[in-house]
Amino acid sequence: MSHPLLQVENLSIRFGDNAPAVRGLSFSVDRGETLAVVGESGSGKSISALSILQLLNPNLVSYPTGRVVFDDQDLLAANEKQLRKVRGSDIAMIFQEPMTSLNPLHSVERQITEVLSLHRGLRPTAAKKRCIELLGLVGIPDPEERLSYFPHQLSGGQKQRVMIAMALANEPRLLIADEPTTALDVTVQKQILELLKKLQKQLGMAVLLITHDLSIVRRYADRIVVMNQGQKVEEADTQTLFTQPQNEYTRVLLDAEPPASPPEAAAGDLLLAVENLQVRFPLGRRLFGKPKRYLDAVYNASFSVRRGETLGIVGESGSGKTTLGHALLKLVKAQGKIVFCGDDLSRLDQAEFRPYRRRLQLVFQDPFGSLSPRMSIGQIISEGLEIHHPASREAQQRRVEQVLTEVGLSPDTQHRYPHEFSGGQRQRIAIARALVLEPDLIVLDEPTSALDRTVQKQIIELLIRLQKTHGLCYLFISHDLAVVRALSHQLLVMQHGKVVEYGPAEQVLNSPKTAYTRQLLEAAFFYGTDRPSWESEDH
Repeated sequence: MSHPLLQVENLSIRFGDNAPAVRGLSFSVDRGETLAVVGESGSGKSISALSILQLLNPNLVSYPTGRVVFDDQDLLAANEKQLRKVRGSDIAMIFQEPMTSLNPLHSVERQITEVLSLHRGLRPTAAKKRCIELLGLVGIPDPEERLSYFPHQLSGGQKQRVMIAMALANEPRLLIADEPTTALDVTVQKQILELLKKLQKQLGMAVLLITHDLSIVRRYADRIVVMNQGQKVEEADTQTLFTQPQNEYTRVLLDAEPPASPPEAAAGDLLLAVENLQVRFPLGRRLFGKPKRYLDAVYNASFSVRRGETLGIVGESGSGKTTLGHALLKLVKAQGKIVFCGDDLSRLDQAEFRPYRRRLQLVFQDPFGSLSPRMSIGQIISEGLEIHHPASREAQQRRVEQVLTEVGLSPDTQHRYPHEFSGGQRQRIAIARALVLEPDLIVLDEPTSALDRTVQKQIIELLIRLQKTHGLCYLFISHDLAVVRALSHQLLVMQHGKVVEYGPAEQVLNSPKTAYTRQLLEAAFFYGTDRPSWESEDH
């Protein structure tokens, strides 16, 4: 019987004098197979993967127990020289965030050829030729031209492909992929995972996939290890784990999929009507400041939404979703007609629009980036009250406590700061900041994109409850169609700044009229068991 390619035995990881962050973890990866390690943020997945190649800071970390055996060599006992022979050659890693993993000062060619020259000793000409081959292999268009590009000149999907090219440069026997698709659109996500699957078969590679998204591993993994609070709670082949989960925590993860449809809307009067909205950004300037040409970020968008309703706005990155939301709030200059509660907002200047800002609120994609680290939670939430609802300190305090309770946080947390909260708690704080002003409409810009599925489900349930209680109208911007499906009554699909499809969400999801919408849906339903009705008819 052949030995596993990688064997992790009773691994414990400790930072300083704290309790172990990982305790007694054991698993193995066979040659050519895909093992997925899943769990929520903080479960110990990523630090366990980083420990395999000793990539954690040696001044902060210790390993009280365990071995990591690769090809009969204990990597935890290996010295730096021995590890350098393995890193990038026998075992390669794709990190979670390609923008921070790629050097912003070096071109694509330099970053990939560095791997080739260090491990294979290739000379510049041979390294460049191999670099072009690798970029072609991972599906980068015009690979020769892209050699001179820097990371900021590439899209999110292209950056991730460059990371994969670097990882595969020396044809490793084991590839560790740490959340390789977290921040990507569903269509790009599907492309990346299909690419990894194809390259794995082509190169005979084993893959250790780290993720919090069980819908991905359902299609992609051979076996699954489930982690919770630093420990393995279950291990099984993919089919068994999804059909007969043994652990309560695994069942919680499996049950965390968003609902298949939103609650019926108690739709009221027409709240917002938009006609021929257009946003143009100048590209380059001539000698006297006149733009050379324009980018139509939003082109002639028209739609309407009623009180108590949610309009989902979907599309890939760069489709104009966020720009559309910002235009409605007059955060970017726009042309066209925006009628809110019977008032034409497009005719108002910023001073005249100010009274409407209380009634039109925005929740940003990244709650940590949008919450001031220098202000307490109470100060962040009450800031809008001081501007729009000047009142006594006691009255403001009561309102802050009321809204914190409403979003599921203790009023006692108002004296703490953003860094003391989890991602889901910070998103609740961002919602509380918008809710405190008693708005009519809230623009939600990717509010669940960086959250675990279990936390996503909690935020969805919170938004549904708040909508029912206050008769709120939502504009829900997202590329995650599973979440959009759970919340949206109407659906608007954008591509390259244009509205390509618009109508009742159920109709758009079940009977899409455009090829682009079908493409989005195919990618979104790619991992799940539910298939849209139109697809089952076709196939």
